Amino acid sequence: MATLLIVHHTPSPNCQALFEAVVSGATAPEIEGVRVVRRAALAATASDVLAADAFLLGTPANLGYMSGALKHFFDQVYYPCLDTTRGRPFGYWVHGGNDVTGAVRAVETVTTGLGWRRAADPVTVTGEPAKPDVQACWELGATLAAGLME
Repeated sequence: MATLLIVHHTPSPNCQALFEAVVSGATAPEIEGVRVVRRAALAATASDVLAADAFLLGTPANLGYMSGALKHFFDQVYYPCLDTTRGRPFGYWVHGGNDVTGAVRAVETVTTGLGWRRAADPVTVTGEPAKPDVQACWELGATLAAGLME
């Protein structure tokens, strides 16, 4: 069975709403044969990454960068996973108060270094998530999970 690993940092109600939408899409009834594993960014390990076939990453934009928690995740898994996970698909979402540019650039830089393949456009949200933002996160989760169906 294919595994989709969702690594997230959800410190606010807005981030939590987007995370829940991603999970809902990834676990939709139409998705079969895909195991969805959820890990908080500070709890995710290299073993989690090595065991996954695809990744979804979620972070707030903090001070113009990805959250420290997601950065810690990348610091922990980068070298242990560098060669083994090249080419694996990923997607991500970023929430910010008014600007997510730096966080997007940071996630893109690290995932490019890892050699991961972006399988969907990122979802970027500023301010309180509107219905289209939540729907976009649902679609992100569904897209990554559906891509793993056999």
